[in-house]
Amino acid sequence: MAGNKNMNETIPKSRTQLKKEAMALQRIGERLVALSDEQLQRMDLPQMLMAAIEAIRGMTSRGARRRQFQYIGTIMRAVDVEPIEQALLEIEQGAYSQAQAFHQLESWRDRLVAGDDGLMQEILNTYPQADRQRLGQLVRSARKKTGGKPAPKSQRNLFRYLKHLTES
Repeated sequence: MAGNKNMNETIPKSRTQLKKEAMALQRIGERLVALSDEQLQRMDLPQMLMAAIEAIRGMTSRGARRRQFQYIGTIMRAVDVEPIEQALLEIEQGAYSQAQAFHQLESWRDRLVAGDDGLMQEILNTYPQADRQRLGQLVRSARKKTGGKPAPKSQRNLFRYLKHLTES
């Protein structure tokens, strides 16, 4: 049994594995750079990492940005990445749900303008605080055509009212 290795020994990572891990950290860094200052402040990142992220925002040279992302990846090797990934996931899911809600409102507006009066009753049932008269007025106004085209201002007003209903 002289050929068997001790099972407690760890196998060193290959160069390929190390490069993959470095690239993964750089991609996380790219996601961090895309966030707003407010979102970054809420994440409570190390000062060195924040400075590197702020530095890249002023860079326009592709090569300089690439090197800075590599530097961000290097800094992130010493940082616990798990909470950062969790915070990024929460931010991205929040953005996704906001986009879904926006698309829902657009769909409602378009259906109301197209003449779906059943949807108007559905909205009034779902949102009891809705003003039936105001909603009907906005829908009629949005259905009017000026010069063969729908009135965009009226449609925007209808969208704003629907958004107000869903937020209150």
